[in-house]
Amino acid sequence: MDSSFTEEKKQMNPPLTGGDMENESEKDTDQTAETSEPPEHMSLADASAEKATKGSDTDLEAEDPEKAFRSIRGTELYLEACRLVEVVPVSYFIQNLDKPYINLNHHGLGPKGVKAIAIALVSNTTTTHLELEDNCILAEGAICLAEMLRENSSLQVLNISNNHLDTAGAEAITSLLLDNVSCLHTLQLSGNNFGEEAALYFAEALMSNYQVKKLDLSHNEFHEKGGQLLGQMLASNTKLEFLDLSWNHLKRKGAVGLSVGLRVNDALKILNLSWNGIGNEGALALGEALKLNNVLVHLDISNNKINNEGAKRLCRGLEVNGNLKILKMANNPLTVEGATALVVSVRKNAKSMMEEINISNVLVNENFIKLLDGVYKMHPELDVIYDEVESCISKIPKQHPNPMKLIQNYLKAHNLQLWDFFRKIDKDGNMKIPVATFRRAMMQQSRIPLDRVQIGELVHKLDRNRTGFVDYSHLKEQKTAQKLEEEETEEE
Repeated sequence: MDSSFTEEKKQMNPPLTGGDMENESEKDTDQTAETSEPPEHMSLADASAEKATKGSDTDLEAEDPEKAFRSIRGTELYLEACRLVEVVPVSYFIQNLDKPYINLNHHGLGPKGVKAIAIALVSNTTTTHLELEDNCILAEGAICLAEMLRENSSLQVLNISNNHLDTAGAEAITSLLLDNVSCLHTLQLSGNNFGEEAALYFAEALMSNYQVKKLDLSHNEFHEKGGQLLGQMLASNTKLEFLDLSWNHLKRKGAVGLSVGLRVNDALKILNLSWNGIGNEGALALGEALKLNNVLVHLDISNNKINNEGAKRLCRGLEVNGNLKILKMANNPLTVEGATALVVSVRKNAKSMMEEINISNVLVNENFIKLLDGVYKMHPELDVIYDEVESCISKIPKQHPNPMKLIQNYLKAHNLQLWDFFRKIDKDGNMKIPVATFRRAMMQQSRIPLDRVQIGELVHKLDRNRTGFVDYSHLKEQKTAQKLEEEETEEE
């Protein structure tokens, strides 16, 4: 490990007092006379192991160093690290050291606090997910975490967003990724002031990294050159499945560079480019990429100054792409003309897998609604999210019977339960139905008269949190309770 884990030259400070430190203080009081200053080159973990084995007079009495080291892992190691770097221990961290998930977001740790945590996690084998967002850990803290991750073999998810890592922090993290020595598969680095130089580091590291599958680089300072560099990375990366580049400054050239990489990429499934000002030329480049890319399923290009012309250019790819399922284009300057082009592109494409088109700010008209109704018959799983219908704004909207009421009336008439109704739709039997599957089943069934609007309302009620699934598992308990009640009635 580098010097960030080297012990101070001074002797260890006396133990801190307090509720978290009482037991440790008693141990250290007995050993103060025996403890000597560790060599400057020795890491804290090595020094702690040496301290644990002090006092043995013969080889036979000496404990196995590895066993001794294991005995001081966890809480003791963390408390010793806190004394070394002179920070107050975090009781929540101590209480959760043996848990798979630790959330230390917004704890004001600073670089020293994170250094102590990194030391404690070097040999931790239980924690797989660590949250450290908004702790002002700076580049110094990122370097400590990177060194820890070279040794740690269990941590898989790390969130160090909004920590002012800057270029030096990016260099430390990407050096780790370049060497493929950590087990991280999810890395959140939003809001860390990464610029063009950092983009070069990430591009180089991820060209050959075979571990990271999810990467969040949103709210940074990547510009057009950064987009081009990351596009080159996408052309050769074979593992990254999720990439968030929202709220950067990629603009036209950056989007074009990314699109070039997308043409040949065979791994990325979700790409977020919202709030990047890619404009019509960026939309055109993405449309050309979608003609060739057969992996991407989710594309977010909301808030990108794409007008009707840009939408039509994007449609060139949508007319032939057979994989994209979700397209988010909200808050672009589109009118019903651009909205129509998007829906027509789905109608033209027999291979289209589209499930959602989000143009939630667009005011449409009755002709668009008629077009949409026709497309829904061919693609019943499709959901187009728009604003309002022009002719309905000035008059009373058409009233649709409550869809859940219609379902309940049908079930009552046929002596069925809601559980039974969902079970017939759920082919996998896992009590969670993908929204697209549910929508398709409801459109294609003829027993209960529901139109597109009613089905949309039903989906909204059954998936309020927009998880993409209709979860009916809670109905199982209701069904069981009802069965017991019926059995008791029969016995009486």
